[in-house]
Amino acid sequence: MSDVHQNTPVKLPKNTSPMRVVDVVVVGGGVVGKACALGLAQLGLQTIQIAPDLDQTIPAPQGTEWGQRIYAFSPSTQKLLAQLQLWDALDQGRMQPVRDMRIFGDRGEKHDQLHLSAFEAGTPQLAWIGESNIIEHTLDQASRFQNKLERITGVVERIEVDSTEAILHLNNGATLQAQLVIAADGANSPIRTELGISIKEESYSQSAVVANWKCTHAHLETAYQWFLSGGDIVAMLPLPNKQVSMVWSTSPENAADLLKLDQAAWSQRFSSIANGAIIDQLGTLTLNSMPAAFPLRRIQASRFIGPEVNPKVVLIGDSAHVMHPLAGQGLNLGLRDVATLLHILGKRESFRMLNDKVLLRRYERQRQGDTSALLWVTDKLKKLFSASSGTEKQLRNWGLGMVNRSHFIKRRLIERALGDIDFE
Repeated sequence: MSDVHQNTPVKLPKNTSPMRVVDVVVVGGGVVGKACALGLAQLGLQTIQIAPDLDQTIPAPQGTEWGQRIYAFSPSTQKLLAQLQLWDALDQGRMQPVRDMRIFGDRGEKHDQLHLSAFEAGTPQLAWIGESNIIEHTLDQASRFQNKLERITGVVERIEVDSTEAILHLNNGATLQAQLVIAADGANSPIRTELGISIKEESYSQSAVVANWKCTHAHLETAYQWFLSGGDIVAMLPLPNKQVSMVWSTSPENAADLLKLDQAAWSQRFSSIANGAIIDQLGTLTLNSMPAAFPLRRIQASRFIGPEVNPKVVLIGDSAHVMHPLAGQGLNLGLRDVATLLHILGKRESFRMLNDKVLLRRYERQRQGDTSALLWVTDKLKKLFSASSGTEKQLRNWGLGMVNRSHFIKRRLIERALGDIDFE
């Protein structure tokens, strides 16, 4: 691999079989994988990241249109990105702070709502809303200047693990040997499957329809969420310049219908749902992106490290867990995986190898607790608001009002959403 240039994704020639020896290999090219690879290199570890699309240029977002993939960035994510020296490099003009969250029940009654306020919680903001491209572009730029990081365009075809290291065989004939492998290869993780790590998976029989809108009323830096009768959930997340990003969780059949709507039909649909509350709150909504839809499911891996006897692989991000978007915490949960792993490896005792079982199990214990709690709460909330019996409807709406009246419970909810972890 003498023709591999540092930090430049390359396609290696076929039928080459040099053995490259590095500290860590990160498999996967999404936000979580890129952040992990950069962080490991910043720790001084010789790191290779491999994914099939690393040669694709992620452009910096610009103009009046906004990307379809919008994320809520929690304070824990902001802290990690600051540690990676990325936060200040983001275009803050395309990042929208969230100062308030308002969640409404499905009876349409005034008291069936929950209001979470940054002011009441004593924090400057609850979250930020921004595009996927803004963080991926910045990660790519930073990675090009990190001399401990190589990025290779390719696919892992096979992984071998013994008592001392892992060996990855790539589709271009190359072979990589590493003390530790990070699987950031998505919800259908081939690495996880090859290691025989089982998962608990459940389809929600829903799709999320996403689109961006211009609104005539100010969103007041507030994220809104409406639970609708029948189990649908509509979230409107604030964006700069009087725009909002919609995430509508609904049946696959309704999702298909929504994707066919024109502007006039969308306006009529918004007027008819939630007793017109969306229009009352945000005014006239004008479509500002092409709507898209993706299926929703819940996944949790039984182990976050593997194989069981001599673990040399760590699961992060969607390879370890996938959750319903109603809490807006999917990306944040994956980046908390990264933050925890970087903290453990960065503070490891000098006599421990990177793949020391004690370190890997330390990571697994910490992440399984946080992940299980958040997946459980999100799953129960989704199912509670999908239930159709009169008793359950009364209970869930009464519960929103009850929680709203308890400053202690609201404070605990905000602390959980902030996801504060010691990254230092």
